[in-house]
Amino acid sequence: MNFLSLIFILSLILIFSNGAYTAEKNDISFIRVLLGERRPSSTDLEKVKKVSAKAFVKGSKYEGQIELWKDNDGYYLINVVELEDYVKGVVASEVGVNWPKEALKAQAVLARTYALAHIIRNRNKSFYDVTSSVFHQVYKGEETTEEVENAVNETKGQILTYNGEPIMAFYHACSVGQTEDPKEVFGREYPYLKPVEVPSTPSPYTLWEKKIPFEILAKALSMNNINNVKILSYTSTGRVKELEFTNGKNKKVIKATELRRLLQWTTLPSTKINSIKIEEDGIVFEGCGFGHGVGMCQWCAFQMAQEGNNYKEILQYFYPNTEISQINENN
Repeated sequence: MNFLSLIFILSLILIFSNGAYTAEKNDISFIRVLLGERRPSSTDLEKVKKVSAKAFVKGSKYEGQIELWKDNDGYYLINVVELEDYVKGVVASEVGVNWPKEALKAQAVLARTYALAHIIRNRNKSFYDVTSSVFHQVYKGEETTEEVENAVNETKGQILTYNGEPIMAFYHACSVGQTEDPKEVFGREYPYLKPVEVPSTPSPYTLWEKKIPFEILAKALSMNNINNVKILSYTSTGRVKELEFTNGKNKKVIKATELRRLLQWTTLPSTKINSIKIEEDGIVFEGCGFGHGVGMCQWCAFQMAQEGNNYKEILQYFYPNTEISQINENN
């Protein structure tokens, strides 16, 4: 997005008398959200403008403060919003708004925990805490419902902790059979994150088939004329760990998690790949599940709530030995 486009967006912002945030850096009652998927490559940025407003960006409405920042590469929009309002937006964006209340409450606790952990990690070294994209948590502003509002309000201030600290609350859309070991995805282990068996769910990603054209694979892998691919290894939970692509002359070995990143995540829904087939114009992957597979499976939470589990039971199942704690927003 160029400067003129951003100025045009800001010119459409309706100014309200909500009052500016006066929170200090250690105030966790608010969160700073970088809107969009583009992240700066450096920390040398300058704030250009700040307004208390409602902003409409790519069809989503954001309330709170809107800040315009710039660096040598371009311009960035930051939404500064109260933490609980942010959690409502994440829950509404991440799961079905009409899901069972206990599943919504579990998601609310995780969204708040994830946000707080990143506030603690990023507040003093970056101009934003999280992004609004799948790189962190999907946040589309105030697109919410009464059901979501109630779920967030009923869990207000609640986070998951381990040894008194907020956990890294990883979660994903759908697992089939078993969740994944975080070491396979994030390169490290967490005492409260272990693979667990999951129930069958009505998720549309229980089984999927995706054809990826050769030109897209060539761009992602920097490898032309791909004519074969094979699975080299699996993780302990049965997901694909490494793949080998060949073009007749060269071979390229790549981790399946890295391939998903290069393909912008959703192109290859998960690394739980059951079969691979070469066709004339692309490669067909068949698999199951959606997301990295670590932590709470959202569709599994849906199913568990349908079967009568409350949000505390759901969270304890996916994050054993953790506790629900109450945050103090004035810390």
